[in-house]
Amino acid sequence: MRLFALNYARPAEELEFSAPYSYDSALQLNVLPDGRIAAHDYAVLREAGATTSTAGSKTHFDD
Repeated sequence: MRLFALNYARPAEELEFSAPYSYDSALQLNVLPDGRIAAHDYAVLREAGATTSTAGSKTHFDD
């Protein structure tokens, strides 16, 4: 028997997005190349939607 929801399930799309920030383990925050905290840059937040890090849980934000 196949679950009803599986009739409509689709694989998640792989988005190609190059984040303009990197994780700083000393600060435990994502930082921009110039050293500023990524969560304080509104342009980055608008483009990326969030500054989640792959270092920890994807449900928590680094801001």
